[in-house]
Amino acid sequence: MGRGMICPVRRVTTPLVSSLTLLLLLFAGCTTVGPDYVPPEVSAPAGWTAKLEGGLTAEQIDPQRLAHWWTTLNDPILSSLIEQAVAGNLDVKEARARVREARARRGISQADRFPTIEATGSASKNRSSEETGGGGTRELYAAGFDASWELDLFGGIRRSVEVAEAELQASEEDLRDVLVTLLAEVALNYIEVRSFQTRLSIAEANLDAQEETHNLTQWRFQAGLTTQLDVEQAKYNLEQTRSQIPALETGLEQARNRLAVLLGQQPGFLKDALAEPKAIPVTALEVAVGVPADVLRRRPDVRQAERQLAAQTAQVGVATADLYPKLSLIGSIGLEALSLGNLFSSGARTSAIGSNIGWTIFDTGRIRQNIKVQTALQEQALFQYEAAVLTALEEVENALVAYADEQVRRRSLVEASQAARRAVELAQTQYSSGLIDFQVVLDAQRSLLSLQDQLASSDAEVTSNLITLYKVLGGGWTSLVPKNAT
Repeated sequence: MGRGMICPVRRVTTPLVSSLTLLLLLFAGCTTVGPDYVPPEVSAPAGWTAKLEGGLTAEQIDPQRLAHWWTTLNDPILSSLIEQAVAGNLDVKEARARVREARARRGISQADRFPTIEATGSASKNRSSEETGGGGTRELYAAGFDASWELDLFGGIRRSVEVAEAELQASEEDLRDVLVTLLAEVALNYIEVRSFQTRLSIAEANLDAQEETHNLTQWRFQAGLTTQLDVEQAKYNLEQTRSQIPALETGLEQARNRLAVLLGQQPGFLKDALAEPKAIPVTALEVAVGVPADVLRRRPDVRQAERQLAAQTAQVGVATADLYPKLSLIGSIGLEALSLGNLFSSGARTSAIGSNIGWTIFDTGRIRQNIKVQTALQEQALFQYEAAVLTALEEVENALVAYADEQVRRRSLVEASQAARRAVELAQTQYSSGLIDFQVVLDAQRSLLSLQDQLASSDAEVTSNLITLYKVLGGGWTSLVPKNAT
């Protein structure tokens, strides 16, 4: 053989095959080459570094509460939207299709462990040349079954089944992760709709009050009690508030459209259903968050990464099995006859049995390089799993801080908006009595609008942070996905 040439797989079909087959069976037994998967050990912290304030506790999470976390908001409309989203969302449908695909692929891998049987049949009629063959006609009829079975001596097929099983489990976790994200997105967009509606109501109420102020300044100007400056100041304050309304209406419409798409519907589907303004849903602030180890066991994205690591570990075994011989048993039974009438006679029966051994002797290192490729991919899968763990811990820590701190901010905004309302009332009274300048009234009205708008946004943020907290804790999917994820 010349340098650089590749020797093909050699097939052995000699009378010694039976002896070689027996030796291989005795040597291999139930050997499964490649590394056996061992789940990685992750040292989760004993507790959260964020201070558990604002109703947060380290107590064990109630599984039922976490599984149906949206019901804690006591909003039937939200619950109905979530049910519609689970049934109609396109990302969920796609994820379910991926699960079905993975289940079918597992079935293909499992089928490789069993014999393959094919039914055959043929009929032919040949006439030879009169010059060379005497001009005779010959008929041949045949029917039978051919069978082949690759014996999994070194576990390559078993490893491929492990790959398919782990990939199926990873696809199921992917579906669960899609559901966790979907539930949170539906709830967050619903809160955004209610937030825009509340802010619109605030802006419109302030607009009405500022119109009254503008009318008052016009009356006082006509009565000679004030100047044109007060009228113009009241006018620009009024129009500035009016200018905020279109932006709020745009945001409201966009939030409704996004929510409709999450439900698998066309934009505008929820325009009538969510036309009536309603308050931002609130809930009891106390939330049990458990410990980090519980979160890591529950989060679908972490579980998915672990299953992908298991699948890639088995892929190393699949690649390693190519280093070893492959043994196949073959056989056939059938009927052959020169006429159709004799095809089913006892003398037409045929049979054959044997075995094939194939072994790649030389391939310029292709198999060993593939093992290195799969091993490197296994290392990458391990790093991805470790990254998923760190991301999960980071998201929970951030959610805990945001949930507690926004409540502190909201309490201050409540006090500030109440004070601003009293200031507006006093300023209007004193201005009507001619005791203060109109600029004081303008400043008080602008401050009231700003603080009320910030408070409405903070109300929405508190609830949104709660939703985000339930999301990063891995809540929701356990109540919606059966074990087989179909």
